[in-house]
Amino acid sequence: MVVMYNVAGRQIGSHYLAMAVLAAMGGITTLAMRGGDKKTINQGPPINAKSPDEEKFIQDFLRSAEGGETKGNNVDATKKDAAHLSRYLPPKFRVTSNTPSELSILQYDASFTALIGPSPTHSLLISSSNSKNPFFHEACVFLPSHDELYITSNLLQSTSSANFPSILISRIKLSRTSHLDGESDIHTVEWAKMRPPPGIDMPNGGVNYLDGILFCAQGSPSTGTGGIYYMPRNAPPKPMVTNFYGRDFNSVNDVVVSKDGAIWFTDPCYGYEQEFRQSPKLPNQVYRFEPEKGEIRVVADGFGRPNGIAFSPDESTLYITDTDHIHGDGDKDPMRRVFAFAADGYPDGIKCDVHGNVYSGCGDGVEVWNPAGTLIGRILVPGGVANFCFGKEGEMFICGEQKLWRVQLAMSTKGALLGV
Repeated sequence: MVVMYNVAGRQIGSHYLAMAVLAAMGGITTLAMRGGDKKTINQGPPINAKSPDEEKFIQDFLRSAEGGETKGNNVDATKKDAAHLSRYLPPKFRVTSNTPSELSILQYDASFTALIGPSPTHSLLISSSNSKNPFFHEACVFLPSHDELYITSNLLQSTSSANFPSILISRIKLSRTSHLDGESDIHTVEWAKMRPPPGIDMPNGGVNYLDGILFCAQGSPSTGTGGIYYMPRNAPPKPMVTNFYGRDFNSVNDVVVSKDGAIWFTDPCYGYEQEFRQSPKLPNQVYRFEPEKGEIRVVADGFGRPNGIAFSPDESTLYITDTDHIHGDGDKDPMRRVFAFAADGYPDGIKCDVHGNVYSGCGDGVEVWNPAGTLIGRILVPGGVANFCFGKEGEMFICGEQKLWRVQLAMSTKGALLGV
C-alpha cells in the first residue's frame, strides 16, 4: 500500500488503484553482456511496433481466449508466442512463459506513452546469478557528477552459524561514449563490492546529500547502533542522527531530503524480525530531522511497516510505502490517505518524476501511477523490484536482487529528486 501524507495541510481525497484495460506497448530489447567485473555492453536495435501479421495473430489469439479456451485467465503459449503476446495482451490475461532475461512494459493509460517514449530499451548491466547472491537490493543512489551508482545488497548469509548475516555496498562506475549506435551511451561498467564503513551497520536505503550519500544504518544487535549517516566521497562517515531522545531506532529503512535541508526517514522493525537487531524500543514511525538545529520529531505513525519515502515535485505531498498488508488503513487522518495498492506484491522503494507521477518497486517490477493514483503502466521485471533510481535523460536503473538493469525511457522522463 502507498500512503500519501499532505505536508501542506490540505485535505486530499482517497485514491485507490484503478486498472484501465489497454493493450501493452512493445519496444524492449536486450543488450548482451560479456567480460568479468568490467562489463562491455553491445546495443541491439529496439523492437519495432507490432506488424499487421502480429496484429492478426494477437486478435486471433484473443478471440480464441474469449471463446473459452482458457482456464482461470491463464493462457498457455509457446515461449516464442508468449514473448510478444505479453506485450500486447490486456491485463486480464496472464501469458505463461519462462523468459527470465526479458523485461516488458504494460500500458494502462495513454499518458504512459509520453513517459516511455516511442521505443524504450533495456540492458542487463550486471548479473550475479551464478553466485546467487542478491547484491542489488536497496539504496540505488545515482551520483550524476561522477556517473556512479551505490547499491546495498540484501542479507548475505554468513558461512558460519555463529555470525550474523552481512550487507555489502556496491559501487558501479559507468563509462559512457557518444559514438555508439542507439540510445544507450554506456559502454562499460566497473563494479566494486565494499564493506560498509564503521558505524553504517547493515545499510539499507540511501539518498543524495551534499557531495555524497545519506545511508540508513539498520544497526546491529548492540545498543547504540543504527541511524542516519552521511558518507562523503573522500572522508569518513559522519553520524547525523542515531537515536530518538536516547532510544535506539528500530532499523532505519529509507530516507529523503526536502528542499529546506530537513531529513525525513522511515523506521520499521525489520531488523528485529530478521534477527540481527534488538527488540524495538519505538513504534514503526516516520521522522523528520533538522541538521542545523539538531531537532527531531515524529511526523507520521500508525503504519504497519513504513518503508519507501518520496516527495512530490512541489513537496506538498509525501508518499510512504507500507509493506505490511494488515496494519495502517489510512482512513483516520484527514491529512493522510491511501494513494494506491500494488497490483502485485507490496510496494517498496518509491520515487516521483518531474511530472508528478509516482513509481514504486513491487512484486512484478516497477508500477507507475499518475498523481491521482491511477495505475498508468508497469515495467515488468522477472522476480520483482525492491528499489530503483532515475539516471540521466530518461534512464532508470532497476535493482532485481541478482541483476542490475538499465531501462531507457523518454528523455523527458526525469526523476524529481535530481531533475537530470
